[in-house]
Order: sequence, then structure tokens, then C-alpha cells
Amino acid sequence: MSPEDASAPLASTRTGLPAIDWHAPWFDAVAERGRDALAGADWREALSAQAAAAGQVSGRGRALRFVAPQALPADTAYEAFIADTGGVPTRLNLHDFFNALIWLAYPRGKAALNARQAAAIAVDGVQATRGATRDAATLFDENAVLFACSDPALGGALRAFDWHTLFVARRADWGRACEVQPFGHALLEKLVAPYPAVTAHAWIVDVPHAYFGWTPNARRAWLDTRIAPGLANGPLTTRDFAPLPVLGIPGWWPANQDPAYYRDTSVFRPGRRRTS
Repeated sequence: MSPEDASAPLASTRTGLPAIDWHAPWFDAVAERGRDALAGADWREALSAQAAAAGQVSGRGRALRFVAPQALPADTAYEAFIADTGGVPTRLNLHDFFNALIWLAYPRGKAALNARQAAAIAVDGVQATRGATRDAATLFDENAVLFACSDPALGGALRAFDWHTLFVARRADWGRACEVQPFGHALLEKLVAPYPAVTAHAWIVDVPHAYFGWTPNARRAWLDTRIAPGLANGPLTTRDFAPLPVLGIPGWWPANQDPAYYRDTSVFRPGRRRTS
């Protein structure tokens, strides 16, 4: 079913959240949990129960749950509070709903980011600017996609802004040599009402050829395990990302079946690497 199909089943708006087309491909990792949570009276409680059942923890090993924003003391940093208590202050809005769902989909990656942010706050305190590492961690948390790739040439095309190679010439290799898995919760929020210029920050992850024969859940679990150590301790800068207009991904948007779709340079920009 196309994300442009007006007849697609939508989530009930009785929760106060906008309607969500759970059939859209970018929601694959969170659709089942999201639908289940919205079926109950309190989606925070429902997602907390899912986290407890999975034994999920914060960056400092505290049992994870999603709590009302009023639980966060005025003098305590958000990330530090999560790390120390396991409570994720969660407003009843779309942004925080997707944040909770990504905690469930990528528990190791989210805990690693939380640990890193909390450690930086413990050293530097809360300052007017976050610093380079915390900026990169925040960008990952909010807007990243994982570009899983078994062919380095495809990762090279992404970094080089070579949209023709990535999306046209090598189109048949999507799903068998590369794929995208959304991680950023702000990105998912934007994709509730998608538009062509929605651009993610892609984090390239090398995967074995066998990866593309695994189930979707097995692939995401493997990615979660793979990225967590680097997010916790590895080098992390905003230069590590590559911009990726997500509605160019094959199978994600009907209009991109026409190669002319990728000629819109306001969306598929040539980039500094190609023009320098």
C-alpha cells in the first residue's frame, strides 16, 4: 500500500496524536508496537510494560520506563535523569511517542547514546552549547538512519552525492546489498506527513552479505548490537554522517520510480564533495 493512498488505515486520533499510516515503509521497525500501544488507554504505560518485559535499561543500567515530564526535576538534565533513574520524561505528543518506540526498537543504541550524553554532562555540566560530540550524539538520536551496506561502492556513492548511481543505476541492489533503517525519532515525526525534501543523516554500517537473508527483526537486532559500542565510546562527529533524502529510497515513494524524480537538485543536491 502506498504512503500516498488516502484509504490507508490510520491510527485513532482519540489519543490526541495525529493519524499515523502504519503501512508506510519507514515505520516498519515501530508499527507493531505503536499500534499495540495506541490500542490501550495510556500509551506511556503500555510502552513501559513492553520495556519491562524486554528487560530494557538506561545508559547506567536502570530499569527503563516512560514517565510524565513532571517527573524531571527543574535542576536536573534530561539525559542525566534518564541514566540515573531509568525514567524517560515523555510528553503525550508525537515526538516523544516515537522516541519511546525507538528505545524499544534499538535498546542498545539508545542506551549507549544516553550513557555518552550523561557522561558528558557529568564532566562539563549543562552549557549553552553542547560541544561537538554531544551535537553529533543529538543529531544521531533525532535524525539518523542506518545505511546498512555490504558493497562499499554503494556507501561511496552516498558519500559522493552520486544519486544516479545510488538510486538509478544500482536500484536493483536495494534490499540485497543495501537498505535503510530509521533511527531518529524526529525523522519519524516528520514522516507522518512526508514531503520530498525530508532529509536524514545517514550513518553507514558495513554488513555481511548474509545480512540481507535475515528477517527484519534479526537485521535490526544485529545493527543495534553493532552500533552500540561506537556510540558509547567511539569517535563521533557531525562529519560522520551523509545526507540522504529519504523519499528517494526505492520502494518508499511512488514518484521515485521515474528516474526524472532524482533530477530535482533542490532535493538531490550535488553537494560540496562533488562540486569542489
